[in-house]
Amino acid sequence: MGLSGAMIPLGFALLLFGGVSATAQSAADQAFDDNFQITYAADHFKTSDDGQIWQLMLEKKIGSGFHSKQSYRFGWFSMKLKLAGGDAAGVVTTYYMASKNFLTRDELDFEFLGNTSGQPYILQTNIYVNGSGNREQRHMLWFDPTMDYHTYSVLWNNHQIVFFADLVPVRVYRNTGSNGFPNEQPMSICSSIWNADDWATQGGLVKTDWRKAPFISYYRKFKADGCMWKDPYPACVSTTTQNWWDQEDAWTLSDAQNLDYTWARRNFLVYDYCLDTKRFAQMPVECSISTMQS
Repeated sequence: MGLSGAMIPLGFALLLFGGVSATAQSAADQAFDDNFQITYAADHFKTSDDGQIWQLMLEKKIGSGFHSKQSYRFGWFSMKLKLAGGDAAGVVTTYYMASKNFLTRDELDFEFLGNTSGQPYILQTNIYVNGSGNREQRHMLWFDPTMDYHTYSVLWNNHQIVFFADLVPVRVYRNTGSNGFPNEQPMSICSSIWNADDWATQGGLVKTDWRKAPFISYYRKFKADGCMWKDPYPACVSTTTQNWWDQEDAWTLSDAQNLDYTWARRNFLVYDYCLDTKRFAQMPVECSISTMQS
């Protein structure tokens, strides 16, 4: 199963690798404590001996999570994940960005919804703006996310938000000027594993088999290249001199990215809130805007 000409969109690869390779302060290949702190249930978290692999465990409905010490406003953020394997129905592993205030939060979500053995994980993405979400999309993946590590990334600038799986764009959310767009609040990078068998697998019909616990998801190689927020001032300190992630080439998808995005959407999209006419009597504003402008 191939992508439209390349596994990595060529135009974006040149931009990405050219920008990140020159970033001396990019957070990558560091120990957990260099970038993160545990959010809850420290006894369900562990690291490898060299500190490079981080494990979150779920058992008896108790999961765990962590979040970054630093918050950001715009940039490029990625992490490698290997998800809990086997019969993981009801298990949700997350990698997301979120602002501090829950009621008025901005949030960019990767949520991986576990399934029964032999059935694919579902990747759900969502976007919250000022506390309002309901922007779910769901994709199957063209690989088994439990067998090896895969890279999940977010590009966030004032023009667009792009979700990537192994550098393939799977979701684009553009700033139309009239829709809600998260561009004012800094966000931290967060991860968690938790039980959601009331909705995560076939709408809650399939429950978690706790005989298969513990469920363990693995994280490694966090990278952040963005504006680091410094309280109390509404400003940030860039980790690069040119801010490659906010240059004009990063404001829209390239032609190569458009092809890969179309491929992923045509073959793996299983739910899009913008197509759910039963749920929305009037579609949100952004649903009428093309995500493939370049």
